[in-house]
Amino acid sequence: MLTIKLPQIFRVHQVPRIFWEDGIISGYRHPKSSALDCILSSFQMTNETVNIWTHFLPTWYFVWRFLVLSSSLDFCRDAYNWPFLVYMLLVCLYPFTSSCAHTFSTMSTHARHICYFFDYGALSLYSLGCAFTYGAYAMPDRWVNSTLHHYFVPMAAFNSFICTSLSCYSRFPELECPRLSKVLRTTAFVYPFVYDNIPLFYRLLFCVGDGCTWNDATAGYFYHLFFALLTGFLFASHLPERLAPGRFDYIGHSHQLFHICAVVGTHFQLEAVLSDVRSRQAWLSTQAPAPAFSATFGTVSLALLGNLLIIGGFTVALLRWPGGSSILQSTHLRHRQPGPAGEPAHHRGFHCGPATLAGWLLHPAEHRARGGPSQGAVMPTHPPPETAVTCPRRSPLSPHR
Repeated sequence: MLTIKLPQIFRVHQVPRIFWEDGIISGYRHPKSSALDCILSSFQMTNETVNIWTHFLPTWYFVWRFLVLSSSLDFCRDAYNWPFLVYMLLVCLYPFTSSCAHTFSTMSTHARHICYFFDYGALSLYSLGCAFTYGAYAMPDRWVNSTLHHYFVPMAAFNSFICTSLSCYSRFPELECPRLSKVLRTTAFVYPFVYDNIPLFYRLLFCVGDGCTWNDATAGYFYHLFFALLTGFLFASHLPERLAPGRFDYIGHSHQLFHICAVVGTHFQLEAVLSDVRSRQAWLSTQAPAPAFSATFGTVSLALLGNLLIIGGFTVALLRWPGGSSILQSTHLRHRQPGPAGEPAHHRGFHCGPATLAGWLLHPAEHRARGGPSQGAVMPTHPPPETAVTCPRRSPLSPHR
């Protein structure tokens, strides 16, 4: 009889600190899992299982919506629908990439960071997809054919490069400067969100009188913004697990709630944009030129290529980083309890003053040669022999997603 042995799971002090999450005490997978183990782990309860499925299942919901809409909207010959086509493809891409990143992020330390590099790139491209639809269908009447309207999508493509670069870079100073890393990563996603939603903020909050484009899509946009703001709050706060470390390890921690809110917000966004696509087509067709093939697919192709090059650059930097193997001095971990409110112990005692930041940002290799803060970091203890996890020395990159 064929039997399948599920991978073993570990507690926080049994895995390298690179894999630690704020307020999460148990449910960690082996940090050098095989691809098969990673797939099998999605069918057992770990602290990543719900993260995997909360984006894997919505991927197929969005694929189904795309296929249904393909029967009613002419995506091939009607240029008016091309921006919406780009948006739908990227809406299907970002949750799938996220699900894959969470699934395979424990194959190795390097694999973990590369997986999340691609996750960040997919989110950056999704923000570009939002700009395509807002520029084509959600722009307030009085802004159509304005300077902002003409440059809205090209600027969003440039923003995607900034987003991917900042978010990928934010993984490098995590152990030495966790607050800096968190600020960089949060800024990387807040900035394109604010830019993309300028038309909505004006249309929903500031516009009065004629030309404000109040229609059936308005409620959907409000719901989308509400869930987007809730998503950002959960990402930044790590609540509720910071208040009760260990209690939400498997179900209910912030990253799971973050995934759910992001998907629900995307659903409302999709329905609102679709309402604008249908209700404003007659008016927009007479007021704005039809999207050009080169401007639409050329822009998204260049953005895709540019983001892949950025990810490739950070991957090469990760693999060749000087000092990358000299920081984690032990392959085993010595027990340290999490800090206050679930903060990992390695977050305490690190100080990121101006000199530290300057050294990190301008001369990382020289800074490490002098001995940065993490050189003297206390490492967790060797776990019990029967559950010890041994790993090669790795770069002190982010324990956060």
